[in-house]
Amino acid sequence: MLTTETLHTSRRDEMIDITRQVRAAVQRSGVKDGIAVVYSPHTTAGITIQENADPDVRHDVLLRLGEVYPWQHPGYRHMEGNTASHLKTITAGASQTVIISGGQLLLGRWQGIYFCEFDGPRTRTYMIKIVAG
Repeated sequence: MLTTETLHTSRRDEMIDITRQVRAAVQRSGVKDGIAVVYSPHTTAGITIQENADPDVRHDVLLRLGEVYPWQHPGYRHMEGNTASHLKTITAGASQTVIISGGQLLLGRWQGIYFCEFDGPRTRTYMIKIVAG
């Protein structure tokens, strides 16, 4: 089963918790054992699994990514001016795979699935592929 979700981002850099949407897709699929693949088809937005208990973690991650990949750098050549967004996406990755067991995502106690916007605000999509296995 493949679903496409749409979301609207509000800042240049943000991490949006999409765990609930992925869980709902698993429920709708009826798959009890398998995998869920969450994929971003964008070159300036990614998917990651990270702590979801303390929002300060998201803040700190985005802060440090901004330090490592500053928005402007004299060596950047990309005409659109969003090289930092591409670099952050390389770091986050385009997808994550989560095991499904007993109809539930096997996430750790403090883990959540995040859509990472690095070139917003925008309207974005991501895909959730549920595979029985």
